[in-house]
Amino acid sequence: MTSGLPAQQIPPTEIRQGVVRLARRLSSERPADGLSLNKSSVLAHLLRNGPMSAGALAAADHQQPQSLTRVFAELEREGLIVRSRDDHDGRQRVLELTEKGRETLVHDMARRDAWLDIALSDLTETERQVLLLAARLMTRLADSPARHAESPAP
Repeated sequence: MTSGLPAQQIPPTEIRQGVVRLARRLSSERPADGLSLNKSSVLAHLLRNGPMSAGALAAADHQQPQSLTRVFAELEREGLIVRSRDDHDGRQRVLELTEKGRETLVHDMARRDAWLDIALSDLTETERQVLLLAARLMTRLADSPARHAESPAP
């Protein structure tokens, strides 16, 4: 157990492994006809943050706008998002979640949330509160500015 150790002595490997394993488990609970990870991520950003430009959305998802161009087009074709003029800058276009997009995202997340709800029921109240705190901290970590560590020697 690593509790009580200074930050420099906490091995990031254990945290990374736990996050990756949970992400894979949640992914396995995704419905076969569910949204791709990119599509659900885009819709979730729009649900949380409201209308956003393609560039702002890509930056929030730590991706290049070009890598999401096809995803945006597919979501728009499926009626899950719409593009409209920015109220503040008429030259700018923003992506906005449609009601169908919101419903699709909620349905897509429901199965994973149901599995997680069952898994959480096996934990104590204290453990659930620790996980809630950890989730908030992981969100902060994910949103922190990129700082690249020196590459380890081979």
